[in-house]
Amino acid sequence: MRRKRFCLLGVFAIMSLLPSGSLADLTCEALLMLSGNVSLQLLASSWNQTLSNATGQWSGSGPYCDTSVDGIGTCWPKSGAGHMVSRPCPEMFYGVRYNTTNNVYRKCLGNGTWALKGNYTMCKAILHAEKGKMHYQIAFIINFLGHFISLVALLVAFFLFLCLRSIRCLRNIIHWNLITAFILRNATWFIVQMTMSPEVHESNVVWCRLVTASFNYFHSTNFFWMFGEGCYLHTAIVLTYSTDKLRKWMFICIGWCIPFPIIVAWAIGKLYYDNEKCWFGKRAGVYTDYIYQGPMILVLVINFIFLFNIVRILMTKLRASTTSETIQYRKAVKATLVLLPLLGITYMLLFVNPGEDEISQIVFIYFNSFLESFQGFFVSVFYCFLNSEVRSAVRKRFHRWQEQHSIRNRMTQAMSIPTSPSRVSFHSIKQSTSL
Repeated sequence: MRRKRFCLLGVFAIMSLLPSGSLADLTCEALLMLSGNVSLQLLASSWNQTLSNATGQWSGSGPYCDTSVDGIGTCWPKSGAGHMVSRPCPEMFYGVRYNTTNNVYRKCLGNGTWALKGNYTMCKAILHAEKGKMHYQIAFIINFLGHFISLVALLVAFFLFLCLRSIRCLRNIIHWNLITAFILRNATWFIVQMTMSPEVHESNVVWCRLVTASFNYFHSTNFFWMFGEGCYLHTAIVLTYSTDKLRKWMFICIGWCIPFPIIVAWAIGKLYYDNEKCWFGKRAGVYTDYIYQGPMILVLVINFIFLFNIVRILMTKLRASTTSETIQYRKAVKATLVLLPLLGITYMLLFVNPGEDEISQIVFIYFNSFLESFQGFFVSVFYCFLNSEVRSAVRKRFHRWQEQHSIRNRMTQAMSIPTSPSRVSFHSIKQSTSL
């Protein structure tokens, strides 16, 4: 940087020695060459400062601005009055590299003098891109850890519902299927991360498209099983006398069957209109992804309507009720009130543009990564680990195991007590006398 300042000082010194008439005829290249400094010449070539790249280059009569080098080091060519001149951004300034594909602008005023300052707002530091890359790497680590922790928690919750047959009612079967859907989504997420390399993306082979379709299918089942949760709660609380009509196969159709034709339709749309990069992302002007995203958004909206109605009923009719069933419904509503926004917020964030501000982009990346990756963990906590029925059943199982273990220990200790021969003979004599 010090050498660059010396170069600029040399240019200014040479400019001051030149006559005013000859100064006006200098081009940027000639001006830099006059400095006799090789570094500055290389700087000029790296900035690609040719006259053909400048807009507003003066080539006629009338007022004009002389060739000039500003304090940052950008050389402004001889230009006509009233013209806006563009030059490439500097490659480096104060040790920070900049993107030279963007331009800096400066106005040649009507009186033949340059504007006091050039517009350098379009010059973006490459350092920001490096920081952005670092933040994306950290976000990926958060995503990986979140999906792993969620998968472990979901598997524990799955086996708890599998083993605890005493609590197997329709409500808990719905919880169990929701947890299963999240397990499958998290598992396919790991498959996507391990198999989708840039080479595979470009090759667009059949198996990678099937992996993408599977991931989107299980992603959709998460929303439809949450819709099943909302349907059950709405029927049980708002339409109290209709719960006997609910059957398990109805919810299986909602959660597992309805998403399948939606994903098939999406896959056909992708195959004909956007068949590239393993069906990840979307091409500009192609909206095939809305084939499956639209129903998911609709499901979220309906669920929020259900929740609003459920909370209204709970606040009016069930406040004084203290039955165990009502308490379970209340806890289920609380869990759904927490989990539905979690599902909805992370999905709605896909439609939010964080803007050009670097801080808002970083916050968006971390916030979205955390919520999306830990969804399965929150589902297992609220629908299983904090479920009073599950905890009570686990407690009973544990106490039963403790009792069996203590009985076995007492029996083992009794069997292991050594007996003396005299005691054995006395016992046998006692038995014989009684006979």
